[in-house]
Amino acid sequence: MSGGRDEKKATRAAYGETLIELAEAGLDVFAVEADLAGSTTTAKFAERYPARHINVGIAEQNMVGIAAGISLADAGKVVFTGSFAVFATGRTYDQIRNTVAYAQLNVNIVPTHAGISVGADGGSHQMVEDIALMRVLPNMQVLVPADYLSAKAAIHLAAASPGPSYVRLGREPLPQLYSSTEGFAFGRATVLRMGDAVSIIACGAEVSQALAAAELLAARGIDAEIIDAFSIKPLDGETILASLDKTGVAVTCEEHSVIGGLGEAVAALLAEHPGLLRKPLRRIGVQDRFGTSGDFNQLFGDYGLDAQAICRAVVE
Repeated sequence: MSGGRDEKKATRAAYGETLIELAEAGLDVFAVEADLAGSTTTAKFAERYPARHINVGIAEQNMVGIAAGISLADAGKVVFTGSFAVFATGRTYDQIRNTVAYAQLNVNIVPTHAGISVGADGGSHQMVEDIALMRVLPNMQVLVPADYLSAKAAIHLAAASPGPSYVRLGREPLPQLYSSTEGFAFGRATVLRMGDAVSIIACGAEVSQALAAAELLAARGIDAEIIDAFSIKPLDGETILASLDKTGVAVTCEEHSVIGGLGEAVAALLAEHPGLLRKPLRRIGVQDRFGTSGDFNQLFGDYGLDAQAICRAVVE
């Protein structure tokens, strides 16, 4: 499945284009936006299917409420909501919990601009708690794609799966890791690099950083296995446990708080299989703090999320 192409594309770039694909394939897709269609790229969908695109203005709670109403009025409609992650999950949590998740509506929460890679917008717009918020909700599935093609796959999966899903998209262009949208599924992780010394389990923007760290580690004689935890909920426990049975050493990497995200999901899994670890689990992520303004490389270095930080964690 690995691509190896040099061109970088943001995962958000897949959103509007994939909605068009779904509509052209005959799916009754609707997109509800909160005045950010240009940034989330659903403006592309609006140009082709204006009657299926609803802009509620800067009123994110209404966005989720209207999306829920469309789904309730016709169960055959597949509804997506946009906006930035900080608004699409934090400002709308009550509506997502009590209207969408509780009723298991066919509404998909697909925000963009998640994590600190939002960059110069700063801590007020850098959402690092969203995976935790969505993961804890009953009936909610959570996908965190690592590149453009896996983002397209995630949106297709969300559209095809009954009930609500959360798909986390970002602003920063990322290396293309896959050459196809095939092979992705809820509850399935992908082993991108085989190794026997350490299991590095990453999601989203951290997958490419983990692969870069593997090259640094190889120069030290440490053979790292890299797992793309594309599906956070449900988690692919089988693939992770099989890797840990081989390596006995685990590091998780996420552009999200270490509280409530991928690291804690893996920690909970390993707590039920304590004999697999030879050393304590190390969790790379945002260490209980807010984001701050800066460019991608600076922030990933300052927050200990880059390849060098992953390499240090493994060596330590």
